[in-house]
Amino acid sequence: LNVRFFREPYYNISTLIPDADIIFHLGMPSSSPMYKRDPELVGRTINDAIAIFEYAKKGGCKIIYASTSSLYNGNKPPYREDMPIYVTDYYTECRYAIERLAKLYNLLHGVKSVGLRLFSVYGPKEQYKSEYANVISQFLWLMKRDQPPIIFGDGTQTRDFIHVKDVVEAFMLSMEKDFECEIFNVGTGVSHSFNDVVNLINELLGKDIKPIYRDNPIKNYVYHTLADTTKAEKILGFKAKISLKEGIKSLIDSGNTH
Repeated sequence: LNVRFFREPYYNISTLIPDADIIFHLGMPSSSPMYKRDPELVGRTINDAIAIFEYAKKGGCKIIYASTSSLYNGNKPPYREDMPIYVTDYYTECRYAIERLAKLYNLLHGVKSVGLRLFSVYGPKEQYKSEYANVISQFLWLMKRDQPPIIFGDGTQTRDFIHVKDVVEAFMLSMEKDFECEIFNVGTGVSHSFNDVVNLINELLGKDIKPIYRDNPIKNYVYHTLADTTKAEKILGFKAKISLKEGIKSLIDSGNTH
């Protein structure tokens, strides 16, 4: 595997990599608060995506890109790919715009693509994301130092947590199969509460740390997410393998600290 890293704008891609078969496009800010703090990220992220689609149009390669389950916010879980999209913030506007661009480039230029609507992804090395890291990592960092995690609400809110290794598998399957322009959910089809996460971390660390519960200040807070994985299983051939307990144990075993 030949891997090279370039610290260059997207519009230089044709100069840096004259020829490619497949593009994995994950180079996008991945948290809603990032866009809230800097709304200009919307324009920059969409322009970067256009540069990628233009490159694919000229070179005839296909694109596998990361989308988000946040597009379902406002629907009742479990979330299916054919549910209506509700744009509720800058982040979802940006990601939905990229999905629409994928459809346009396929319709107008025959560019093939797969968009993967990722659910709550966690894994090692999230310390580089700091306060934008998944709650699993944030809780673990605190509890390893015998500090209580802070939960907004009563901890019964749920997420479909999926380990990054399973996400990589979904990207690889998307690369291997031939699709014109598709969207798939990438989740486990199982949801867990924040209280469940705290309990599992306590169990695996051999501790008994109680979380601190605070009033939830977040407007339009999403209390539950859950992927309907039927389409991904039947058409993409993807099914997540790593349970939440296994995933958290792997973080502990890897020495994941902050």
